[in-house]
Amino acid sequence: MLRIIFSWFILLPLMIRAQTKELDSVVVSASYLPQKNITTGRNIITLNSADLAKLPVNSIDEWLRYAPGIEIQQRGPAGSQSDIIIRGGTFQQVLVVIDGIRLNDPLTGHFSTYIPLHPEEIAKIEIIKGAAAAIYGADAVGGVVNIITKASIASQDSLVDKSVFSYRAGSNAFSNLQAYWTTSLLKGQFSMSTMRNRADGEQLRGTKGFFDNVTSSFAFTKRLNSYWSLHLRYARDNRYFNAQNFYTPFLSDTANERVTSDWSSMALIREKGGKKFQLDGAFKVLKDRFQFNPSGATNLNTTQLSILQARWMQNLPNNRSIVYGTQFFHKKINSNDRGNHALAHTGIFLIHNHHLFPRLFLNESIRLNWDESYGWQLIPQINASYNKGKFTWRSSISKGIRDADFTERYNNYNKTLVTAGNIGNPSLQPERSWNYETGIDFRPLKRFILSLTAFYRDQTNLIDWKPTPFAQMPRPMNLLPTGNYALATNLFAVQTRGIELDFRYRTSWGEKNELAVSSGIVWMESVAGQSTPSFYLSSHARFLWNTQIISQWKNWSISLTTLYKERNTLSAPAIQARISPNYFLINSRLSYTTPLRFLSIQLECTNLTNTSYSDLLGSQMPGRWLNAGCTLRF
Repeated sequence: MLRIIFSWFILLPLMIRAQTKELDSVVVSASYLPQKNITTGRNIITLNSADLAKLPVNSIDEWLRYAPGIEIQQRGPAGSQSDIIIRGGTFQQVLVVIDGIRLNDPLTGHFSTYIPLHPEEIAKIEIIKGAAAAIYGADAVGGVVNIITKASIASQDSLVDKSVFSYRAGSNAFSNLQAYWTTSLLKGQFSMSTMRNRADGEQLRGTKGFFDNVTSSFAFTKRLNSYWSLHLRYARDNRYFNAQNFYTPFLSDTANERVTSDWSSMALIREKGGKKFQLDGAFKVLKDRFQFNPSGATNLNTTQLSILQARWMQNLPNNRSIVYGTQFFHKKINSNDRGNHALAHTGIFLIHNHHLFPRLFLNESIRLNWDESYGWQLIPQINASYNKGKFTWRSSISKGIRDADFTERYNNYNKTLVTAGNIGNPSLQPERSWNYETGIDFRPLKRFILSLTAFYRDQTNLIDWKPTPFAQMPRPMNLLPTGNYALATNLFAVQTRGIELDFRYRTSWGEKNELAVSSGIVWMESVAGQSTPSFYLSSHARFLWNTQIISQWKNWSISLTTLYKERNTLSAPAIQARISPNYFLINSRLSYTTPLRFLSIQLECTNLTNTSYSDLLGSQMPGRWLNAGCTLRF
């Protein structure tokens, strides 16, 4: 561990040099209106999509894994399944939005990383650490992953014709095939893409860790006249993978799972004279087919998510801006395991940003939610930032709320007999929390930002799975007295506290030379007011350090990603599985752009040290994988 820390401090003096891109002028849309990051009062990480093609990653969740201070708990590689953990929250407490529209599925938060986009479609990703429920609504408790597509910010002047094709192959019959094409059409911009990751996988207990994950999408954006523009999108996402011990530690678990979703969205936008109106609509259908083992019955779940929202934005005198809007969504499930259910949700919100004094910025938000499950809730938030010289002080206080998903309420609820496993609880109350954070950003150079943040989350009714004896089960009618069960339960009180340190550096010199480094360190702990441990609450890292480095020198590019994690240990002797107290990973990628310019060649190695590890008990991750390929750009 000390050797790792020492090596980074050796590198720092080598990085402070040359001309650079100004990191302190990054513009974000954390409150729907564009504003400089230093005025938001939040710790917001912005991922540049140009970096994605240079990193040793094969899916968007693997990219997020190396964002400063973000924990990704992977069950399988290359987009098979991952959970997003921000500041020690559970995976359901992170909201994923695409162009302002929520993506989280009502079935389970395990599917939140099934992002139906090709990497070339993404302009950038903004990660808001900490609660933002007053702005984005329910589920934004631990943080928000805000994905902004190129189509949503395209202008008439930016219309281009572009084609990208790539193919890589390697260990365990792995292949990654990507195709992206965009062109001007009907005085607008049309794009289509597809991406496929597949592999036979490594040998597991009686099966192989195979996956076959395909995403295809179409997008069209058009300016209708001087003021109005239209954005349309359709995507189909199909993931088929080995799911052995993804959800249970049982020896009989040799599961496989197929998750297919269709996502359609529309945005109608009017901009004139500092005012903006946006109407969004989206419809998502997800089908989940889960088979526990060849002799067991197949769980068939179909969910629908319908969204309609509108927001008005305008600039006001005296350096102020305001956003107000409304949101409605409807969740529905048809399942042979969880039954048939539906819930409606609506809310109205107001966001006020203003420059109070020469160096002081305030961002106030308030939302009034109504949910068919828990009724009315008022959600306030206030952020402040104070800038002086090379320092920015920021602070935030906010409320968060999250209702149980259909799995937490009804898992195994509709079956005739359940011999073991997780049992849903229809009586769950919504999670509530108060979130506090304060921090300071130091910018000794415009190319260098060091951020230190302390955070604290006080939660009540946190929902998690807790081992529960048969005698205490609220609905024992389809259970066995000898069964081994975990019940979805409201924990009375949970406090999470921590400190995070982020480092970001980007510089360029000459015409083709660039160095980009980002790194995040988080120390945190969660304390529950109950002696019986819960599952996901105890699984987050106590110490996390992740880093990504990209170096471009003329036609050569080399990148490294590293991850070090310390967490609680667990074991399941029946399946010979163990969560180690810590692990360290390093991945690398080497790329060369040929003199033909449109052709580049890549060599990639993941898990370079061949570390044996699992993020969650029983879900064994692959060892060292090698692959090579090429990319064509026209």
